[in-house]
Amino acid sequence: MTFTRYAIYYAPPAEAAWSKWATGWLGWDMEAGCATALPDAGALDVAAITATPRKYGLHATMKPPMRLATGTDEDALRAACAALAATRAPVRLEGLQVERLGRFLALRPLGDVHALNALAAACVTELDAFRAPAPDAEIEKRRAAGLSAEQDTNLIQWGYPYVLDQFRFHITLTGKLPKGDLPAVEDYLATELAPLLPQPFEINDLALMGEAEDGRFHLIQRYPLLA
Repeated sequence: MTFTRYAIYYAPPAEAAWSKWATGWLGWDMEAGCATALPDAGALDVAAITATPRKYGLHATMKPPMRLATGTDEDALRAACAALAATRAPVRLEGLQVERLGRFLALRPLGDVHALNALAAACVTELDAFRAPAPDAEIEKRRAAGLSAEQDTNLIQWGYPYVLDQFRFHITLTGKLPKGDLPAVEDYLATELAPLLPQPFEINDLALMGEAEDGRFHLIQRYPLLA
């Protein structure tokens, strides 16, 4: 399969009960590379609620999607991902919980995120030689959303505003919702998903992802954290 962009994700283990449920909720299995049947959630329009994050699959972004720089290729990126993962230890946190982030809902970690943030920073900085500069139109679109000085610096240096000190680990569960709709969706996730969430929550590998021409992301390979 030919990919237009690549990203480094945390991809939850496919066999975990919470991961299976949340993958079905989003409607795209990036590991199997296929759509899944959406759940019947009563009055909730799951297709609309999850439309925006669906193509990305169940994930947390560690290095945002990037086009490959001239002179690099997927094989070299695979080798670099393996080398990076070999120098990093697994991350263990207290658990996950459903949280509001503005007007969308996501899973956020409980406990000390120091090691987690360091892992994400390593993905951003140590693999940056593979990233082609963002087109001017993309930069201006990001700026139009309103960025702080630090976020703008990140955008120019690393291709994305919300990295390093601006990074917040999250596993997206919805698109941006009307404020009035948030409580009902939050209640549903609290009932159906929250009891399945892991305690503790462990990150044992990094996932190299590829974006197909239709915009959907596919798992290319997992790299165990071996340090």
